[in-house]
Amino acid sequence: MRLYIRRMDALVIKNLHKSFDGVAAVKGIDFSIRQGEIFGLLGPNGAGKSTTINMIAGVVRLGSGQISAFGYDNQKDYRHTRRMIGVVHQEIVIDNFFTVDQALKLHAGYYGVKDDPVWRQLLIDRLGLEPHLHKVMLKLSGGLKRRFMIAKALIHRPRLLILDEPTAGVDVELRHGLWEFVREINRQGTTILLTTHYLEEAEEMCDRIAIMHHGDLIAMEETHDLVRRLSNRELRIWLVQPLENVPAGLEECRPELKDDGRLLLLNLPKGGEVGQVLSQLCALKLPIRDIETDQSNLEDVFIQLTGLDGGNDGP
Repeated sequence: MRLYIRRMDALVIKNLHKSFDGVAAVKGIDFSIRQGEIFGLLGPNGAGKSTTINMIAGVVRLGSGQISAFGYDNQKDYRHTRRMIGVVHQEIVIDNFFTVDQALKLHAGYYGVKDDPVWRQLLIDRLGLEPHLHKVMLKLSGGLKRRFMIAKALIHRPRLLILDEPTAGVDVELRHGLWEFVREINRQGTTILLTTHYLEEAEEMCDRIAIMHHGDLIAMEETHDLVRRLSNRELRIWLVQPLENVPAGLEECRPELKDDGRLLLLNLPKGGEVGQVLSQLCALKLPIRDIETDQSNLEDVFIQLTGLDGGNDGP
């Protein structure tokens, strides 16, 4: 768990709304992202994640509400906010008329930032683009196009990097390399906003997580706390000798006997302590051979909150 020094938030969203043809896509959400953290914005299809990201990036107009980046309003001070934000969009957006080298040399200028050859070469090296610099975009594979988009989003050294499904459709090697690079630039001070449907990635990478559903923000918490608070924990007790009946006093844990009475399954209440249950088992003097515990992960919590599993992002 990282320690944070109190300072201006990297991103603040207040009462944000957006509708398309009268259908609400984002319904008055509020959240903030602290400088230096990796923040996950999750949700099923149609949750409103991409619409929210596009409003932050200035690609979609706000319906109502306010967005500020490092203290700058993204409507009134849009030049400042565009310069401080880099976005890797879910859709692959490229210009087929430029080579990789030409596009990277030009792109920083779109933000009013001078080209930095040293930084550009670092991105090229870390993202494995060197052998492909003189290829036009049409000659790149899907994975290489994704690497180029990440380099393009970082070329002007943004203070906030938004990654919208950055590993969708890429190979395992690139995924691992990308997350290693993201951690590195985060340690150097870049704040990260991540959306992904690989929930194991979000659980491993993110300090905090917000979950959207039907345009509403339905949860926002430290990742560990969210999983712990909402997860179901199961205790498996393997017995030396089989039991014919479940011992009295364990009803709160919804006990179940399996494997011809040699396996006792207990479901721990949310927030319940394992030690209390173990004390009960000791008092019952059960012939215990082994004990195993199993706890839900972020995917289980996600399904519990939304009633859905992951998929590709909607509006």
